[in-house]
Amino acid sequence: MTNHWIDIRNSDCILIMGSNAASSHPISFKWVTEAMKRGGKLISVDPRFTQTSSKADFYTALRSGTDIAFLGGMIKYILDNNKYFKEYVAEYTNAAFIIADSYDFNDGLFSGYDAKKRKYDKSKWGFVKDGKGIPKKDRTLQDPRCVFQLIKKHYSRYNLDTVSAITGTPKEDLAKVYEMYSTTGQQGKAGTIMYAMGWTQHTVGVQNIRSMAIIQLLLGNMGVAGGGVNALRGESNVQGSTDHCILFHIWPGYLKTPKASQPTLAAYNNKYTPKTNDPLSANWWGNYPKYSVSLLKSFFGDKATKANDFGYNWLPKLNDGVTYSWLDLFDAIYKGELKGLFAWGMNPAASGANANKNRQGMAKLDWMVNVNIFDNETGSFWKGPGMDPKKIKTEVFMLPCATSVEKEGSITNSGRWMQWRYKAANPPAEALPDGQILIKLGKALKYLYKKDKNAVFPEPIVNLKWDYSTHGEFDAHKMAKEINGYFLKDITVKGKKFKKGDLVPSFAYLQADGSTSSANWLYCNSYTNKGNMSARRKREKSGIGLNLEWAWCWPVNRRIIYNRASVDKTGKPWDKEHPVIEFKGKVENGKYVSKKWVGDVPDGGWYPMQNPDGSDRKDTKYPFIMKPEGHAHVFGPGRADGPFSEHYEPVESPVSKQPFSSQLASPVAVTYDTNMDIYKSDNPKYPYVCSTYRVCDHWQTGVMTRWQPWLLETQPQLFVELSKELGAKLGIKNGGKVVVESARGKVEAVAMVTIRFRPFTIQGKTVHQVGLPWHFGWVHPKDGGDSANLLTPSAGDPNTRIPETKAFMVNIRKA
Repeated sequence: MTNHWIDIRNSDCILIMGSNAASSHPISFKWVTEAMKRGGKLISVDPRFTQTSSKADFYTALRSGTDIAFLGGMIKYILDNNKYFKEYVAEYTNAAFIIADSYDFNDGLFSGYDAKKRKYDKSKWGFVKDGKGIPKKDRTLQDPRCVFQLIKKHYSRYNLDTVSAITGTPKEDLAKVYEMYSTTGQQGKAGTIMYAMGWTQHTVGVQNIRSMAIIQLLLGNMGVAGGGVNALRGESNVQGSTDHCILFHIWPGYLKTPKASQPTLAAYNNKYTPKTNDPLSANWWGNYPKYSVSLLKSFFGDKATKANDFGYNWLPKLNDGVTYSWLDLFDAIYKGELKGLFAWGMNPAASGANANKNRQGMAKLDWMVNVNIFDNETGSFWKGPGMDPKKIKTEVFMLPCATSVEKEGSITNSGRWMQWRYKAANPPAEALPDGQILIKLGKALKYLYKKDKNAVFPEPIVNLKWDYSTHGEFDAHKMAKEINGYFLKDITVKGKKFKKGDLVPSFAYLQADGSTSSANWLYCNSYTNKGNMSARRKREKSGIGLNLEWAWCWPVNRRIIYNRASVDKTGKPWDKEHPVIEFKGKVENGKYVSKKWVGDVPDGGWYPMQNPDGSDRKDTKYPFIMKPEGHAHVFGPGRADGPFSEHYEPVESPVSKQPFSSQLASPVAVTYDTNMDIYKSDNPKYPYVCSTYRVCDHWQTGVMTRWQPWLLETQPQLFVELSKELGAKLGIKNGGKVVVESARGKVEAVAMVTIRFRPFTIQGKTVHQVGLPWHFGWVHPKDGGDSANLLTPSAGDPNTRIPETKAFMVNIRKA
């Protein structure tokens, strides 16, 4: 996501963990192949030998749920062997920052832990500041309280013996991976990481990615060509969906959802607008009020005025201390606390963790609306396995919708490219595009609220700006322009004059006084007076593959985020063979006297940090402009589970202790307490580690693909992969029917006895791992099996609440 997929071809070394990219993301793997043709090396680390592994220069296995131990060992290796990019680390990251004495780490717990609340006081992890309020730094990295020394101390425990005992990865394999990848810390070299749900869907999912971010920063791989972190999205528009606030805790453009303790717009903006006293920090989030007010103007148009706080009080607020994630919503549904559910383009009866709990919860609803292209396990839950329709009161409405090729609009891919798609065919029968369903629903609600004189709190609906249709039909171009944003009056900004109704050329022109609108500040520049930038289709003929005129990329068409970290302090590229940007300003007497960046859109167009003669400039900014301190976070004090990553076992684990501390699982991991939430760790009844994953023949829960006979022929039913050793132990033969059972449910599957899994030796005992794809469900085909998520637990990451579906415990027996 920091770099686009084409840029993978510029990598010297590619590490794929938590993903089988060759199968699940084959187009991404095209560019891996291109890198390998140019001499790049591919490392595959996966519990299972996959299609990706078969193409790798080096493969090794690890037990699912132990990635932090594996990566922590790499951090130790990089530091112990001086493989880190010293100048990059000292100047561009917070490795030089001095940490307050209140920070400590002992026996698996960071300072500030409240055992009763199972929560950290993150104020204990602060920086030491000087008299001006600027964090103190030691660029030599020698101060014992600087981040660099603290990280060395933290990961000193992650030696090869201990990491191998946790992960099951042989020591020689660990050393080989560490040596291969750490070569990218040399100037002019670059490495990238490709990951997917195998990393995120853990109770330590965020810290898995944090671990790799630490490695990338130590090696100087952020902002450079062939570097960065490539999050391989599970669906073609997941990036766009996230950008436009599909998650409960964010507004569009990653603004924060307001809380009940923020009764006014001023209180809200003050809470989330970071402050800095450092003149060299861009602190781009300091523009927060410009983006929040422009969003409110987009929501409510002329009804939003300064006098009414631009409609801020018309929007819902989160109760403080309450989360509204997927897991929490279905927990509330199961407890009977919610009465209605829109299941829009999703299939929670099959896709959600602890799917039995989800299905039982649906039976307690008053109504449910299922918006999809085919019938699925959610819409028909009431007649599914274990259900008695006579006892279920839920009224279910099915709204048939169009597929992606039956509507016009944009998707934003894993590289942050917003690409326009044109309609290839009209949807059949009564099916409508999602936009049209929403337009009709919104108009009906506005009419009913306006008509009902006794309506409770009608303002949010009645005042909502809702003019995104043409001749009664949803107009994707109107919506795209709304997302970009308009000038709402004649105005002069930055010396340029704009007319009322002009599209805003970039977010740098958004205002906090209500004179501009933008439904997503990050997308401001995507549809301007020049036209629809996402519809551009001009290929790059030379260069490193930026393709600046193909589609559009947020922010402001920048293809590689934090690209000013790809140059040294004088603006010259670290990698002269693959320059992302380069400063070409005029030089007089050793000083730059004019500004000119070439290449990608620079991450801030200021002068470089230094002149060619080595003198510092004051008219510049640090390269990591989204951080208040201007430096990338090796030490991350904003995370709910600690400023450094630390290995903890999954909520369900095959062991009862771990070598690093007495804390077995994360002390802040999220679990639930209904009778459907059962967790069994190191339990002889469930002795085998299990993970769910994808196959290339099916899509998500299979709603689109299980109905296609040619795809169903290639993967007709649920299967479980297990090693030959486990098959021999249990007397299970390839092709036999088996039952896979967890503490929460069971499924029947076809056994695939394979050499792709192998037993692990974990702390002296043999541990087996198995895996199932999660694309199946009982609706179709008749004998295809049911969802693998009947087995997975309701347990989540404390930062995101993403469920832990990649490491849990099961048993297997013959059917």
